[in-house]
Amino acid sequence: MTKRSRRTHSPAFKAKVALAAIKGEKTLAELAQQFDVHPNQITTWKSQLLEGAAGVFGQEKAESKEAAVDLKALHAKIGELALENDFLSGALSKAGLLSAKR
Repeated sequence: MTKRSRRTHSPAFKAKVALAAIKGEKTLAELAQQFDVHPNQITTWKSQLLEGAAGVFGQEKAESKEAAVDLKALHAKIGELALENDFLSGALSKAGLLSAKR
């Protein structure tokens, strides 16, 4: 009997199988046959889904903190570029290469 090569399943597939197990409409053996996965693997995915379910509702706070950091960096870059523009426009106008009209 030949061994099956190691398979990697996508997160979407794992979630689909775990949700089917949580629903409880079919037994683990039936789900294992339907999705061609070992019943122990289904149990593992189910427990991972249940453990990580609380994190789904807590993501809003984490994302807002990351966005604040990005805004600070963007504001700093905008200020830096505004200073460069002012400096260069002053230097060019002194050299006579930039007209007074904009």
